Amino acid sequence: MRKITIAIDGFSSTGKSTVAKELARFLGYIYVDSGAMYRAVTLFAMEEGYINEDNFDVKGLILNLNTIEISFALNQDTQIADVYLNSINVEKKIRTLEVSNFVSQVAAVSEVRSMLVKQQQKMGEEKGVVMDGRDIGTVVFPNAELKIFMTASAEKRAQRRYNELIDRGDNVDYQAVLKNIQERDYIDSHRADSPLIKANDAIEIDNSDMTLDEQFQKVLQLTLKTLKDLE
Repeated sequence: MRKITIAIDGFSSTGKSTVAKELARFLGYIYVDSGAMYRAVTLFAMEEGYINEDNFDVKGLILNLNTIEISFALNQDTQIADVYLNSINVEKKIRTLEVSNFVSQVAAVSEVRSMLVKQQQKMGEEKGVVMDGRDIGTVVFPNAELKIFMTASAEKRAQRRYNELIDRGDNVDYQAVLKNIQERDYIDSHRADSPLIKANDAIEIDNSDMTLDEQFQKVLQLTLKTLKDLE
């Protein structure tokens, strides 16, 4: 069967990564979490002192982008690819609220986006890939055979993210999570370089009141229809 490229874009905490992973596993495709790549760069910037609550040394980060190596390796326990930053597993570190608070600022830097888009496009050269993010259908894979744009209310997304962090053992406040979601929405949608927008040919899914299984089934049916139409 012909392999295709599937681009899943949308706001933060819409569950697009979870659905994308399940879809890739079902199809036997490669899954790429583009958001994790931006989180890895953000973690690098934090650890190297380029960004904190009071300052963002954009020039310093740009000058050191060539020292960043991001890779994915399958976790044998979870059967999901973990993210590695300069050969160190940072999967857990990049999922914290602290990283979330800075990732949209880092992702707005044109040089960062250019570097990662090139890597992402290379990963998708052979087709058979599911990639999620903010600009996959508009910038990374504008010719993807299937484009999906996922959205949900900020309150529903904040509750999901809050539950996820609490279940993981993090000490967080719901209002802080909601504020982070709203701020990221604004930055992602208003940045000059590759803002978060729905591609003209993307299919929008509002999953505010959908379970993860309902989301997966919806996306799977769209995928199967696309594959059938291309036969």
